[in-house]
Amino acid sequence: MHSFYIDKKGVVGEKATLPKEEAKHALKVLRLGVGDEVGAMDGCGGRFTAVIEAVSGDSVTLNLTGELPDNEAPVAITLYQGLPKADKLDFIVQKITELGAVRLVPVKMERCVDKLDAKDAQKRRERLEKIAHEATKQCKRAAMPEILEAMTWKQALQDMKNCDLVIVPWEEARGTRVKDVYAQHPDAKRIGIVIGPEGGMSEGEIEAMREAGVLPVTLGPRILRAETAAVTSVAMAMTLWGDL
Repeated sequence: MHSFYIDKKGVVGEKATLPKEEAKHALKVLRLGVGDEVGAMDGCGGRFTAVIEAVSGDSVTLNLTGELPDNEAPVAITLYQGLPKADKLDFIVQKITELGAVRLVPVKMERCVDKLDAKDAQKRRERLEKIAHEATKQCKRAAMPEILEAMTWKQALQDMKNCDLVIVPWEEARGTRVKDVYAQHPDAKRIGIVIGPEGGMSEGEIEAMREAGVLPVTLGPRILRAETAAVTSVAMAMTLWGDL
């Protein structure tokens, strides 16, 4: 069953309209019509069964016939990602959306290869939101992750205070694994994960995180690429604290 975003918070028994791009995809690409059953997501945590009730030009009206179970994870994972090259960030956004992360915070770190300027920042964010949108539809999530504007290092440290705990996979970490942190904090509901850019994190950044209570962890004896570390870390956290 094909699924689409609707333009408002859904309520069973009420009608909803597909946004223009969603309607175009339903009509022109999938060739759907009146009477076809579809899935609907409101982006606020609601998932529904629906029937196409009316088509007028490029407008599609649905009747929301039933509510589907919530499939959002019981843990809220925020990824603080040191800015990598654009294509790598695209990949990271797609995969952490599929895994169930709720926020992505791009972070400007000392060793970032990609020096994102204000001129390109909005275009980049819109692109990432589109990727997250498509990935959310593909995996039929109830809600799309929030893609925040790129933060400075100091802003990111401040934002981390909203988490119950924050971990940072680091090649110099010894002994402490993600599952060891879980054993000490099994009830954490808001988890932050910090991943450095291609050039890694500076000693100053690591020290600042330690002073802020961020927990360094190891991902094993092999050095992982930034995008591999990001996806692996989110998957491990979702396995331990979430619903994988």
